[in-house]
Amino acid sequence: MEIKYLKLIKTIVEEGSIANSTNKLFLTQSALSKQLKELETHLGFKVFFRTRNKWELSDEGEELYKMACIVFKNIEKGFRNIEGIQKGSSGTIKISTECHFFYHGLSSLIQKMGLLYPDINVDLAVEATHQPISKILSHDIDIAIVTEKPNNELLSYVEVNNDELFVVIHKENPLNKVEFIEPSHFYKCHLIIHSFPLETVYVYQHFLKPNKINPLKITAIPLTEIALEMVGANLGIMSIPKWALKLFKLPEELTFKRISKYGLKRTHYLVMRTSDREKKYMNDFILNFQEHIKRSAE
Repeated sequence: MEIKYLKLIKTIVEEGSIANSTNKLFLTQSALSKQLKELETHLGFKVFFRTRNKWELSDEGEELYKMACIVFKNIEKGFRNIEGIQKGSSGTIKISTECHFFYHGLSSLIQKMGLLYPDINVDLAVEATHQPISKILSHDIDIAIVTEKPNNELLSYVEVNNDELFVVIHKENPLNKVEFIEPSHFYKCHLIIHSFPLETVYVYQHFLKPNKINPLKITAIPLTEIALEMVGANLGIMSIPKWALKLFKLPEELTFKRISKYGLKRTHYLVMRTSDREKKYMNDFILNFQEHIKRSAE
């Protein structure tokens, strides 16, 4: 049965007649009479017994009226629940990431969030890049994208994706002859990084430092486009995940080399304060971030 018929029965009972129901249902008396006739024909019994001044429910109609009351009560309760949920989906999220390449894709996510969730304000906090965990604890930011699980009961995390770092080199670079990059290959290399300190550079912290290797030269170039031009001129090498270069037109002279025989792989986590983890607007952001990352990796 269509819900419009339940609404018709409920309104006629509460208003006393079809004539009195027209304003509530925004239909003419003839249109409502037609609906009621259609319903009774479909059901095969009378819903109302009608006299000139009185409309009485039949026994079957009484049951339909009770049903209508239950249905509309549940609908009203459902909308109140939805309103309560939506009230929790508002807030400000300041986000930072220790991997600079994530900043390239965050702008499109923030734009999407603005359209779908106008009550959630997402801000980038680039200044927190080098110390995101401490900035979360001090409430300077709310979420950080990091590559290490936090060991603090005040913090919660969600694993969002895995990737692999490669070394980008010019085809004429001597390293192009090797099958994969070993730590010792960096001895005579000019390594181009995004920024200091070196403790925030993954290839240094997890590949070079454990092997007590320092490159011949290290230069920080914040702009990926400029860093790629340097590599394209065979003036250095850089370590980067392939997905981070989708937005750039790469020179034909560049090629990728795997770092170590089994690759240098990372896991990324979204970290937030445990006290914020169950907030509706935080969950909305996390779910959209996970979807965004999945699509970016495709």
